[in-house]
Amino acid sequence: MDQSTAVAAEGETDTRPGPAPAGPADRAVHPVVERLRALTALRWFWPAALLAGYAAQVAFRLSLSAGNYYPSVHADEDSYLVIARVLAGHPTTEMPVGVVIPGGYPLLLTPALLIGDNAASAYHLIMGINGLLNALVFPLVFLVARRLGLGRGLAFAVGTAVALVPPVIFYSQFVMSDTVFPVILLCWLLAMHSWLSPGTLRRRALYAAGTGLAAGYAMATHDRGGVVVAVTAAVMLVVLAFGWVQRLASLAGLGGLAVGVGFSKALAIYVEGKFKEAPSTVGTQVIDNLTNSDLIGTTLTRFSGQLWYFMTSSWGFGALAFVLCVVAVFGRRFQLADRVVGFCMVALLCGIALASAAGLPASDNRVDNWVYARYVAPLIPIFLTVGFAALYRFAAGRLARLAAGAAVLTLALGQVVLGYAGSDLKRYVIPWGVPDAQFLASQWDGLHMGRTTLAALLVLGACLLLRFAGGQRVVWAVTLCVALFATFATLTITDQIAQPHYKYRKWEAVGIVKDAGLKKTDNVIMDWDLDWSIRMSLPFEIYEGRVWTNNVKAGNAPQDSANAVLLRLYKDVEPEESWPSSPAGWQLAKYDQNKEWVLWRKG
Repeated sequence: MDQSTAVAAEGETDTRPGPAPAGPADRAVHPVVERLRALTALRWFWPAALLAGYAAQVAFRLSLSAGNYYPSVHADEDSYLVIARVLAGHPTTEMPVGVVIPGGYPLLLTPALLIGDNAASAYHLIMGINGLLNALVFPLVFLVARRLGLGRGLAFAVGTAVALVPPVIFYSQFVMSDTVFPVILLCWLLAMHSWLSPGTLRRRALYAAGTGLAAGYAMATHDRGGVVVAVTAAVMLVVLAFGWVQRLASLAGLGGLAVGVGFSKALAIYVEGKFKEAPSTVGTQVIDNLTNSDLIGTTLTRFSGQLWYFMTSSWGFGALAFVLCVVAVFGRRFQLADRVVGFCMVALLCGIALASAAGLPASDNRVDNWVYARYVAPLIPIFLTVGFAALYRFAAGRLARLAAGAAVLTLALGQVVLGYAGSDLKRYVIPWGVPDAQFLASQWDGLHMGRTTLAALLVLGACLLLRFAGGQRVVWAVTLCVALFATFATLTITDQIAQPHYKYRKWEAVGIVKDAGLKKTDNVIMDWDLDWSIRMSLPFEIYEGRVWTNNVKAGNAPQDSANAVLLRLYKDVEPEESWPSSPAGWQLAKYDQNKEWVLWRKG
């Protein structure tokens, strides 16, 4: 990814503009252009521009989610919020998802829970933290684009466009680790490339250690981070064994990896010690499903579906970059850093897609499980950036061959899913699970893989045709058009999917709390047959109290410190009879027969 990695190394023409004989027309430069050039030459200009661009990215994200004040994506948001409240010193409560998940992302949210006086204010502050974290994609993509040989202006435009695409922003509108995971992966790949690029021992050792630390923090953030650690360890051991860089630098990388993984394990032990629930067993389930011959077809189809979604949600640029990375890995004229990073990008994409495909419930045939969008989405920024760089750096013939390979790959992956899943893809789709596919198809009532594929390839094709017709000088215009299209797509998906989903969950999150008169200091027991969404959201909404799930209706004794019991009230049952075995001292407090709930209080 160095500037010296020109396509000419592969026998292609390096189309970067070079010095040309100056004629009379060339010497006549418009005064406005002269002033712009003088301005951009000032030392403070680009740092100020990056800061302004970052602030604009943060403001855009806040405009989309600043009004959100309760969790709506169950049980992911609820679980991260509960871990964050415990890390911030609030009382331990029930883990909504039923297992303890990694705490690296909740750790970043603790300031909001230290400052927020109630669940709503804390959630508002978390949306602000999400905006600050997620917008870091912009300056990091700028650095990646510069490493790929783009000029500052074009790198700025590419960073703007990539940071605005829906897969980057969509999940940051909720309390989900996908907010920060793209940032971690960009840091990881940038540090790795710097470690493998020529430089002093001290510089390489620092970047190697940074690579290991970033991989460790990825592991502390989500189960997908385990794949990052595995790829990092393999690369570092191979580089050390073959002596591709100074061995002391490689050892520093392994040391950083050990520290990062140690931090991840220590944080996990601390968080797990705060809850009675067991740690997540996703890793065990992945191994079990991968070794189960009866599930091979399902697993490989889901693997193909995730890759298909990745290629289409990146509007074909991801497929273009994927093909280019494979070529770079086997192209001996590419530099070491480019080849290794290209391998890591492909290995991580395929590794996460395969692991998540195997980790999904085997018996759950939800449509979005076949083409799950979320798990590989954090890799879209780096692949998009590589795709834009190829658009600028490569000659037309090379681009055409890469694009043909990208189109064939995307179509083949889609056909695998259609051929195996068949009629299962016609079931009802939860729009939240496939937002990009529904946007591209302009259909909000299901999954339309053909329309989605065609739309994605049309976007890529239009960009390529403009590039072929106008040469390098039109890449600026193409990038700005993509930025505008990305803004439109993100606003549309927010309006059609994110906000309707959020509003649909409102009553179960905050309406029940208001109607039942629950306080943030209550200790509440929820019965097993209570609405699932209520059981997911209450552990955070009861902000300073405790929540348990306990089958008291079947005769279980309520917890001693509980002062409220929330039960489901069936329409053919009198409220007074909703808890026949209620102990002495408990009294009926409130109920709503239409919404099927009843509250009992002690004393």
